[in-house]
Amino acid sequence: MTAVVTSIVVPADPVGTLSDAWRQCVGTGRLNLALRQDYRASLELVQSQIGFRYVRGHGLLSDDVGIHRPYDAAGHRGTQYAFTYADQIVDSWLELGIRPFLELGFMPSGLASGDQTVFWWKGNVTPPRDHGEWAALVQAVVRHAIDRYGLDEVRQWPIEVWNEPNLVHFWQGASQEAYFRLYEVTAAAVKDVDAELQVGGPAISPGADDWWAPFADFVTARDVPVDFVSFHAYTTGPAQPVPFGTYQTLRPPQSLLDQFARPAKLLAGTRLEGLPAHVTEFSTSYRPDNPVHDTAYQAASLAPVLAQGGDLVDSFSYWTFCDVFEEENIPTSVFHGGFGMLGHRQLRKPVFHLYAFMARMGDAVLARGADHLVTRDASGRVTVLAWQPVGGTDAPDEPGSHALRLSIPVGDATTTSAYAHRSRVDDEHGNAFTAWRRLGRPASPSRRQLDLLHEASEPGRSTTALEVTGGRADLTLTLSRHEVTLVEIEAVRDETPPWLHDARILGRAADGTP
Repeated sequence: MTAVVTSIVVPADPVGTLSDAWRQCVGTGRLNLALRQDYRASLELVQSQIGFRYVRGHGLLSDDVGIHRPYDAAGHRGTQYAFTYADQIVDSWLELGIRPFLELGFMPSGLASGDQTVFWWKGNVTPPRDHGEWAALVQAVVRHAIDRYGLDEVRQWPIEVWNEPNLVHFWQGASQEAYFRLYEVTAAAVKDVDAELQVGGPAISPGADDWWAPFADFVTARDVPVDFVSFHAYTTGPAQPVPFGTYQTLRPPQSLLDQFARPAKLLAGTRLEGLPAHVTEFSTSYRPDNPVHDTAYQAASLAPVLAQGGDLVDSFSYWTFCDVFEEENIPTSVFHGGFGMLGHRQLRKPVFHLYAFMARMGDAVLARGADHLVTRDASGRVTVLAWQPVGGTDAPDEPGSHALRLSIPVGDATTTSAYAHRSRVDDEHGNAFTAWRRLGRPASPSRRQLDLLHEASEPGRSTTALEVTGGRADLTLTLSRHEVTLVEIEAVRDETPPWLHDARILGRAADGTP
């Protein structure tokens, strides 16, 4: 197939401001994993190159964090709240500049009304046997956080009630009635501590549109506090399992944007209209063992979502920042289709680089389209994010290349030259997964193999000089299959002294003689 060519004249004046909703929040494996060294190292890398504001994950109230500790011994009966692990987890996040987006779940076994669990680590998904005791637990968590971190800090932490209660896997019977009662009790408990704390939900999965109207009706009829709404978005079809893995069909990236926009339409005219909307999980696949997560396709498919999603919601949280994650048991190999933008041992995947590229963009949007986003920062540096459009399982195969021609505003009338710095990831560049396959898919790479994989995960980089005429430079980009590329362009002020002659570096005079 011949390459598609897009020609764009980029305006000199901004057409808008780039939302930072794409990095407001990121997902994590269950909270107990934050006690591990490889988790901490991964989050430190993510924060150094991307800088997320919040992190959200399951299991704050599960037994392996150990907050809820009932006892009945020697004539003493009651409940102790223990924050030994929780403090270490939240302290480590705050030290790295990231706040908790608190998800209240799952049910401590000592408070659960049943024994249904989810995941390898057995998170209990039944309602509390005593809603008063649940409210006391919620208040103990919130009060402890305020005592330790201060009220002004904790008021900045969104508090989400449960996870995907519309699914029988995550909430016994997927009962709306039971969830609405849990939400009401929880919201009241939170607000009794401090009325300005943020509480919301219902954290539903894709395909649960039938929950929105009943939720809005319930909280309206009973005057239940709701400070934000939350939901999830994925683009894959039913699971097609193989041993230790899953394949799935893929819908187009636009499907994610459509899902982002859907709740606002359904809530129009209700009491929940206009509330902040948080997508607290999103990705292509909802499976933690789908190889698409490790590929350049993942980055190319999500590039338009990061570029446009902030127009639709207040945050959208990539699920997850790293592969330190154990929902389906301990992974069997270093690459296993995990959710993370980082693999084990901090191996960077193409989608990590997409986020790192976005972190280097400016705030002022100059142009945006189906295959590009152009911004400028306060220093005048222009950044171009470009990607090959992809269309999902039912779309024709992507061509081998995709071309863009851009006329870029650079500098001022006196500028004659610009520096262009290009970073790229595709099926070959910035792709440790490709290298791993060529190494024979070693389940536990040796130290030397890990070194090679880390080197292979580096983006491809190149530089060029652009001629500037009348304050504009022409930039032609040819993108390879599934490529995402970042070009940083800045005006050049030539400070080369007149006596320097680069031709003489090889031992020749300026006229070429020895």
